[in-house]
Amino acid sequence: MSQTMTNPSEAGTDSAAGVLLPRTPNREKLMQVLIPIAALLLAVLGWHLLVTINNIPRYILPGPVDVAIALFTDSASLWPALLVTVRITFMALAIALIGGVGLAILLVQSRILELALFPFAVVLQVTPMIAIAPLLLIYAPDTQTALLICAFIVAFFPILSNMAQGLKSVDHNLLNLFELYGASGWQTLIYLKIPASMPYFMAGLRIGGGLSLIAAVVAEFAAGSAGQGSGLAFRLLESQYRMNLPRLFVCLIMLCGTGIAIFGLTSLISWLTLHRWHESAIRREN
Repeated sequence: MSQTMTNPSEAGTDSAAGVLLPRTPNREKLMQVLIPIAALLLAVLGWHLLVTINNIPRYILPGPVDVAIALFTDSASLWPALLVTVRITFMALAIALIGGVGLAILLVQSRILELALFPFAVVLQVTPMIAIAPLLLIYAPDTQTALLICAFIVAFFPILSNMAQGLKSVDHNLLNLFELYGASGWQTLIYLKIPASMPYFMAGLRIGGGLSLIAAVVAEFAAGSAGQGSGLAFRLLESQYRMNLPRLFVCLIMLCGTGIAIFGLTSLISWLTLHRWHESAIRREN
């Protein structure tokens, strides 16, 4: 009589019968998608029931149906405004990536530059953006440039800080090995320090992506820009002034969706970069 051995790491336990059952990764992935969607649908249903049962007026709390209607009726003005905000966000993030990574490399390569320049980066980070925005509106050539600079300043420091920390966190034994084989400073940087700093850089990228969107919205609040080229933040304020709460909720939902999309995109980039070799992205086998 032959017996089939089951690897405990590849099986799950039925708590009721005490029987080992094979795991189904596809089922787990499906649950990871279905459970959040079900929770979101229940939240929307609860929102609808709250408004319907209590007969809450739409100018106090609009229901999901009112928000959905506003999404379609006001799409001609809201989607272009969202594109303006998204363009400023990604432009600021791109500049922050280039500037943050480049400055981090310079700071790590030169102790004198680090002591001289890093305090200025800290000052920019700890100064409230709502206080910097009016000043930038005075000196910037136009409002869009001021908004871009505001978003860049906020996204810049997390990328700089994480990248610099990653470049400094290289295993000292590997540094000694490179020195033993006579590698130059730039060879050590390119072949050891930069690859080893990728997990830190990806963490800074995820943080900077969200902060760049927040900074773009806050800067537009401070700027109060209006007109055809205004972003979604102004449309949100406009809806508040006109007491058009369904449209205001649409603006909030669009901003939230944009933030989630940016976080998902940066997380995907991080996974594609790290999932083959770094422990933070490799799935455990047991």
